Amino acid sequence: MIFLFGCFTPERENSTTANNLTKLEIKSAFENFARIPKKYTCDGDNVIPSFEISGISPNAKSIAVIVEDPDAPSGLFVHWIAWNLPPTGRYPEATDVSSLGGKEGVNSAGRYGYMGPCPPSGPAHRYFFKFYALDSSLNLSGAVSREHLLNAMNGHIIAEGEIVGKYGRN
Repeated sequence: MIFLFGCFTPERENSTTANNLTKLEIKSAFENFARIPKKYTCDGDNVIPSFEISGISPNAKSIAVIVEDPDAPSGLFVHWIAWNLPPTGRYPEATDVSSLGGKEGVNSAGRYGYMGPCPPSGPAHRYFFKFYALDSSLNLSGAVSREHLLNAMNGHIIAEGEIVGKYGRN
């Protein structure tokens, strides 16, 4: 199944967003707004889900991704940031981004790498997997945060897309 992610309004009938960015089409191990399989969470193997992205421009030099939980009790919780992924569009399951060819920053727990969904008991949380096609690779090192990555991407984003998964623990 193929998903187009972004805001759709009648004024936008072409393939760009309000910021004149191309929309990326994303396929994953879960459907948009569906439950994220346990395997990709702290209750399972805590591995990065596979993703297939189409609509990546030949001008793209790299892909960046940010995974966020806006429903966390303390506010926005960043589960993963990664950049300089090759713009191949195919990313298999992985335990770390180095096997995918990219670099990782620090999540909200202060750790490097992917931290799968792990909400407290209660209603399901939403997890936004946001992908960005960039016209360059990013020269970042050290404890790169979400804000640092967003600042570095400013002016380099040529396409974007997202898929939202849900996960809850009773």
